[in-house]
Amino acid sequence: MPAGTLYRGREGMWSWVAHRVTGVLIFFFLFVHVLDTALVRVSPEAYDDVVATYKTWPVAFLEYGLVAAILFHALNGLRIIAVDFWAKGPRLQKQMLWTVVGIWIVLMVGALYPVLGHAVRDLFGS
Repeated sequence: MPAGTLYRGREGMWSWVAHRVTGVLIFFFLFVHVLDTALVRVSPEAYDDVVATYKTWPVAFLEYGLVAAILFHALNGLRIIAVDFWAKGPRLQKQMLWTVVGIWIVLMVGALYPVLGHAVRDLFGS
């Protein structure tokens, strides 16, 4: 194998992996959402029980993870579009990735406040 052809897992590979993982997680959520919504036709009482489990603090953290996955997937998808359709995209893909990561972190820190408030209310009953 010629020198320099072995892919060493730089930013592009990790963004590719993260994009695929978040896509699978979003698909899994949508699948479960369709199943639990369909449960209302089978047994409204069972549906109510399932929905009651969604109102707990652990699920609030899972919902935060869902928001994180959707947000990263969307922002990275815009970056991929720019890389594919913008003439300067391939040259600037690394800078665009770090911009996406920065925007994602800022938005996720801002989104953490309501999740923590929900968890504190559930834990301490206020």
